[in-house]
Amino acid sequence: QVQLVESGGGLVQAGGSLRLSCAASRVISGLNLMGWYRQAPGKQRELVAVMPVVGSTNYADSVKGRFTISRDNAKNTVYLQMNSLKPEDTAVYYCNLKGIRPSYDYWGQGTQVTVSA
Repeated sequence: QVQLVESGGGLVQAGGSLRLSCAASRVISGLNLMGWYRQAPGKQRELVAVMPVVGSTNYADSVKGRFTISRDNAKNTVYLQMNSLKPEDTAVYYCNLKGIRPSYDYWGQGTQVTVSA
């Protein structure tokens, strides 16, 4: 079992920045993806950005050019740098760890990001 602990959410004005962090409770091995999803009130959870151990990242069109995902495999941590935040970025942000080989799927508890106009 792996616990994912998120931090870095909060309240920011439009145009501001936040950095989210997500640390896994133990060493992660094998082929996997770490990423971020978000869920706004009344909406379905959606992908924000994912990053494999090796390979290219994938971003939602709505955040391209503003958000940057990165990971530190030595620290079992993934980050999401969010710049030029907009009110429509307001949501609960969830960290996800998805194993390809072996297969597994873990979620963090979520962290609230609120962007005021």
